[in-house]
Amino acid sequence: MIYALFDDAGKFHAGRVLSEAESSMQIELDSGKRVKVKAANVLLRFDKPAPAELIAQAQALSTEIDLDLAWEFAPEGEFGFADLARDYFEATAGPEKQAAALLRLFEAPHYFRRMGKGQFRKAPEETVKAALLGIERKKQLAAQIESWAGEIAAGQCPPPVREQLYRILFKPDKNAPEYKAVVEAAKRSQRAPLDLLKEAGAIDSPYQFHWRRFLFETFPQGTGFPALAAPAIKDELPLAAVRAFSIDDSQTTEIDDALSVQGLGSGTVVFGIHIAAPGLAVQPDSPVDKVARERLSTVYMPGWKITMLPDEVVQAYTLIEGRDCPAVSLYATVDETTFEVRAVETRLERVPIAANLRHDKLDEVITEATLAGEAPADYAFAAELAFCWRFAKALKAAREVVRGKPENFNRPDYNFRLEGNVAEPDGSESVQITTRQRGAPLDLIVSEAMILANSRWGGWLAECGVPGIYRSQASLLPGIKVRMGTRPAPHAGMGVAQYTWATSPLRRYVDLVNQWQIIACARHGRTAALAAPFRPKDASLFSIISGFDAAYSAYNDFQHGIERFWTLRWIEQNGVTEIEAAVMKGGLVRAETLPLVFRVPGTEDWPRGARLRARVAGIDLLTLDLHATLAARIEDEPPEAVAEVDDEAEAVGPLTLAIDVNDAPAGDAAA
Repeated sequence: MIYALFDDAGKFHAGRVLSEAESSMQIELDSGKRVKVKAANVLLRFDKPAPAELIAQAQALSTEIDLDLAWEFAPEGEFGFADLARDYFEATAGPEKQAAALLRLFEAPHYFRRMGKGQFRKAPEETVKAALLGIERKKQLAAQIESWAGEIAAGQCPPPVREQLYRILFKPDKNAPEYKAVVEAAKRSQRAPLDLLKEAGAIDSPYQFHWRRFLFETFPQGTGFPALAAPAIKDELPLAAVRAFSIDDSQTTEIDDALSVQGLGSGTVVFGIHIAAPGLAVQPDSPVDKVARERLSTVYMPGWKITMLPDEVVQAYTLIEGRDCPAVSLYATVDETTFEVRAVETRLERVPIAANLRHDKLDEVITEATLAGEAPADYAFAAELAFCWRFAKALKAAREVVRGKPENFNRPDYNFRLEGNVAEPDGSESVQITTRQRGAPLDLIVSEAMILANSRWGGWLAECGVPGIYRSQASLLPGIKVRMGTRPAPHAGMGVAQYTWATSPLRRYVDLVNQWQIIACARHGRTAALAAPFRPKDASLFSIISGFDAAYSAYNDFQHGIERFWTLRWIEQNGVTEIEAAVMKGGLVRAETLPLVFRVPGTEDWPRGARLRARVAGIDLLTLDLHATLAARIEDEPPEAVAEVDDEAEAVGPLTLAIDVNDAPAGDAAA
């Protein structure tokens, strides 16, 4: 009886020969399956032992073949596996030893190159040495992964894993040994990677974890600035005949905007909006511009911020009181009775800043009653602020006619203050959370003035044929989001014909870009398109929009997340056990007195706005989760109207990790 060993796509089989033609054979395997095999793929014929026994003996013998010795024995030219078997074992090597040589040669391509049809050739000595070195390195790497995995599972984090923590969790190289060690440790201990790393001491604190993750993802080179000098403004600017005042929070150092009022009691008032003018000094592609374009915006968080520009540059252009500050000013000529805007004019000038008003110190002093004359107004700029407030209400009412419905300010803004905080927070500070009702008088004055400037300047750019960066919203229908582009279009949410961002050039890069374009219009008028830094269809404008969108979204996401952290810390610090909330959708609820969205099982089918009391069951500062149960439904008061806000803005939930515990085991590194 004749048997044959054959190659089937790199796998070796043996069986009984049933029939043979010139170019093929019919072979029956031990399983009873019959296969047609090309004659060229048949590598060995034998009459004993049986096929299964031959394969078993060959596999056992192949492991005994010393590859270094076999490589020494092998001839320099091309040779067959049977030749090597006779040289290595003995001249009478039978089919078992020949098959063993075939298997061993085939599995060692770093020693022997496969030439096909059972033929091989020795690899060059340099290739063999390099391959052996690589194999040894893989073995050492596998041993290192095994050692690190054991340490992590035992509650100790190796320094290399700690150093790569954020890359492992969020942007992993899945072939890196540090990543494989964490995966192996998670499998071995049957625990989630994040919990395992926390127990092993890789995470100093939840606050530091969130902060350093943000820095890893958005500021991989750190937050420091290169040495930069603020360029001087060379223009000879006229001095404005106004006394301007700004309205900001006490912590604001980048004072971008100020207001002025002239002509009260004359029937015609000139309302001035004055914007800090770094664009008069900083030029595109200059060192300062490159830093601003890389950062694109200031990043805000409770107790700290990462500014778009270094403080020494900001202080050169900020609208600080007591100085005549360079500014791009928009003057609106307003009917004092009807508040009709009869004309607008833009000027490049120096503006005397008489005061920096701080709304957190004045909100309780400057009220609707004092502005309306119903209570004494014992504060600076009382008459000017009263006009600003009446004008702001008129502007808002006009916008709401265009919007088709009033803006809803039934939810407050929340302010966070870290007690005793004078430097970068570490997460251990006590936090205070206070509220400011949206649409408060000083807020309304500033917001309406900025909307007026941004919409009017957007229209002026279009009239001059100069491109800008616009924000538009096609309608107020659900799901219609604000978009950025280079052409003017209506902004339904604002209720204006077009809208730019041009009033915060010290804090947002698109505002600085738009300021350059506005300055060109102020200098050149109808021929500004020939002199503006950015021309129509300029590809760099689209690049700026794309980069800004991505950065601004990342910064906002971080701000929401870190504010959620401090909100959960406040709940812990104050021992809060129950929270009153209103249903949003799908089991999500919004706290009524905190900036917090969380899930309450059992409310999935409740109507939107239904009120409830939730019991705090647990807080995880690492994943930013609040675990809550339903305590009671509140029926005593009707639900308030739902504010026009993005429901997802505060719905920061569990972290999404890029690590996958189903990845290949550490041992594969040595394969």
